[in-house]
Amino acid sequence: MVKVIWNDVVLAESSDTVIVDRKHYFKVEDVKMEYLLDSDKYTICDWKGIANYYSIKANGKKNIDSVWYYANPKEKAMNIKGRIAFSYIHGVDVVQD
Repeated sequence: MVKVIWNDVVLAESSDTVIVDRKHYFKVEDVKMEYLLDSDKYTICDWKGIANYYSIKANGKKNIDSVWYYANPKEKAMNIKGRIAFSYIHGVDVVQD
């Protein structure tokens, strides 16, 4: 089981993640979307495509642009379509038990 925790809130939990570039990608239904806020940020990856972002809002605090997804990934990254990843460098804990 893999859990995502930030600011004492479990944001996602699943035994079915896809690992790409050392990041766990969760199915949308395994993510507590009520803690995510839309963001205008996007980045481009040469082999995955355009990543769109969310910010987290939990227990009165925000973590800006710390979550991303590929709505229309390139062919080589189709295994992460419909999945969401969380940034380790933004203080988000991704733990496996």
